Amino acid sequence: MSDQNVFDINSKKKEPIEWRRYTKLGIFLVILIAALLLLFTSLFIVKEGEYKVVRQFGEVVRIDKDPGLKYKIPFIQSVTTLPKHQMTYDVTEAEINTKDKKRMLIDNYAVWRIEDPLKMIKNARTVINAETKMEEFIYSVVRSELGRLEYDEIINDEKSSRGSLNDKVTDKVNELLKRDGYGIVVQDVRMKRTDLPEANENSVYTRMISERESKAQEYLSMGDAEKQRVTAETDREVKELLAKAGADANVIRAEGEAEAAQVYNKSFSKDPSFYDLYKTLETYKKTVDDKTVIILPSDSPYARLLMGYTE
Repeated sequence: MSDQNVFDINSKKKEPIEWRRYTKLGIFLVILIAALLLLFTSLFIVKEGEYKVVRQFGEVVRIDKDPGLKYKIPFIQSVTTLPKHQMTYDVTEAEINTKDKKRMLIDNYAVWRIEDPLKMIKNARTVINAETKMEEFIYSVVRSELGRLEYDEIINDEKSSRGSLNDKVTDKVNELLKRDGYGIVVQDVRMKRTDLPEANENSVYTRMISERESKAQEYLSMGDAEKQRVTAETDREVKELLAKAGADANVIRAEGEAEAAQVYNKSFSKDPSFYDLYKTLETYKKTVDDKTVIILPSDSPYARLLMGYTE
């Protein structure tokens, strides 16, 4: 038999697979993935502006405040977040009574923050519950403080004490929150808006308009009285000035006339005949015009002078 017709059956068998090597590799990968998963589930990041609350079986074991990478026990401990920054809460609009028994609607807002997260969790449990309790205190304090003021003192800008009122409300709300250990602090309470209940609005507006018109009339009357006083005072001063000026003018005129008379007397005393002639001419000037008719004796000096006889 030829060698070409003979073959080795063992040469057709596949080489055995090395299952042990692949098994070790798979186990290694599983362990690696488990280790990575364990690592990632045990680490967490604390960011700026937040608290991280670590709980174990529902109980708080610690609170991380500083930013950075932190750790926890995987699958046993859980992490929740609380805000560290300031927050704004819009207080529900409410109706209150003023000192003068007027009803009005007030709308406030509060700026607040969590100061002690452990106390907040212990007494309020959640941020929503903390805001609810804060709102109750704000409403109670605002109702008490505004109840001591007249309605006009609240809405009138000239008489308003809202600035000091806001500070007072903030301080008293913080006292109540601190007393009950809620771990939160109110930075500021502000009054956004004050309105009248719809049933009272028209009547109060009518009264306000009437008061403003009365005030305007009062200002007009005061203005007229002041105008009359200033006018009378000015007229009196003008009369006094004119009287003084007239008196001064009379004195100056008298002094001038006296001085002129002295000059005339001194001048005329030097030549009496010239003085007689001057006075005669002055008399002519005053008595004779184009309509004057004079009847004189022919031998009178006046007639002789008019006829040209000078001797």
